[in-house]
Amino acid sequence: MAQVEKRPSAVPAPLAWEYAAAPEARDIVEIKPRYGLFIGGEEVEPRSGKSLTSISPSTEEELLEFALAGPEDVDLAVSTARSAFDDGWAKLAPSERAKYLFRIARILQERSREFAVAESLDGGKPIKESRDVDLPLAAAHFFYYAGWADKLEYAFPNRNPKPLGVAAQIIPWNFPLLMLAWKIAPALACGNTVVLKPAETTPLTALLFTDVCRQAELPPGVVNIVTGDGTTGAHLVKHEDIDKLAFTGSTEVGKLIMRELAGRDVKLTLELGGKAANIVFDDAALDQAVEGIVNGIYFNQGHVCCAGSRLLVQESIYEPLIDKLKRRLSTLRVGDPLDKNTDVGAINSAEQLARITELVASGEEEGAEIFQPECRLPERGYWFRPTLFTNVAQSYRISQEEIFGPVLSTMTFRTPEEAIEKANNTPYGLSAGVWTEKGSRILWMVERLRAGVVWANTFNRFDPSSPFGGYRESGFGREGGRHGLAPYLRFE
Repeated sequence: MAQVEKRPSAVPAPLAWEYAAAPEARDIVEIKPRYGLFIGGEEVEPRSGKSLTSISPSTEEELLEFALAGPEDVDLAVSTARSAFDDGWAKLAPSERAKYLFRIARILQERSREFAVAESLDGGKPIKESRDVDLPLAAAHFFYYAGWADKLEYAFPNRNPKPLGVAAQIIPWNFPLLMLAWKIAPALACGNTVVLKPAETTPLTALLFTDVCRQAELPPGVVNIVTGDGTTGAHLVKHEDIDKLAFTGSTEVGKLIMRELAGRDVKLTLELGGKAANIVFDDAALDQAVEGIVNGIYFNQGHVCCAGSRLLVQESIYEPLIDKLKRRLSTLRVGDPLDKNTDVGAINSAEQLARITELVASGEEEGAEIFQPECRLPERGYWFRPTLFTNVAQSYRISQEEIFGPVLSTMTFRTPEEAIEKANNTPYGLSAGVWTEKGSRILWMVERLRAGVVWANTFNRFDPSSPFGGYRESGFGREGGRHGLAPYLRFE
């Protein structure tokens, strides 16, 4: 029988999947060259006569010029808020206040694409996160607290809740619009007026929100927005006529605020830094856990106070989990925040990039092993590759200090008791994650973890009805849920 000659296959090798660029159009956002302060329902020029510039972190282009509020500007905003409180907002029927909150929520939904693009332009986060997380949650918070506005007596029975007065609010740059919603919605629902200061690197969506207030026909002076830098925030903290201060930001600044307000009759809530442990047991679904780990630390470039920046893995599954995690990191797409394919956007500022770079260098110097996937970074802008550290000791800076970037430190444990000891070995206490199929183990861990929020078999999930906050050096007080109303009320 004749033998048939075997020829090499003519079928070409499969090509790697490539993603075509899918940029979101930026012309939906109309950005004015210059913005003033929003006081009394109007845009006013700063009495300080000074201004700052907001830069897009992905391109380093100048987006807008905005006012730097000085002490006279802050005083005008607070006195305007006081007048609005005394002259009608606090006396308005709660059901009427709710109508304004409902209007704001609906307008945010209607203008969600515009605000999502603005958030990504100004902050550097991927458009799919702005579009699918920040905007829906911001609108949901206004909807949620609109529902509570006329039910405060039911939220706090037999306590006769009353509004405090003027609420000063200082928000960070990592979730500008969402933090605005977390602060303003419960304050207005309770009958307070607001003076809000956005972060100096991300003022755009707060300035666009002033148009939402006008569109909703919110009474003048109920919401006032003063832009500026840290000095503006300091003027607001020191003002003698505020009744409440809500701050989200660094632990260092939180300590300064506590010292300043010591002995004053000002209600205070602080949501500060974190160094969360994400704990994976040997019975966890590894592929699901890998996705949760990636979401826990690389979401929003790691610019998340509750980010799962420490990964604790049970020894028996450490190697297969790390292998899966490295493969997953190699698929993350880093680049243009307005591209719908992008997973990791730009670092928020040159200053933050320098801090991340310095801490990562310290990790290498102390002996940790670094892994960064190959990826081409844009030539302009502020960028950092998703980073994974193995062979990390608990004494290393990368294990103790908040990096606030896309950097994950991994360690191992053998028993649940060891996992608890390592997870709690931090001055922070904001969040944690547990991955296991055993419900009893989840409850055992939750009872012992020193964290304000613990996720089980998921991470970074938020809901307006669920309270969020920490303790120890992660601050105190809660935002969200019924608990988020109490800081804006006094009880008679």
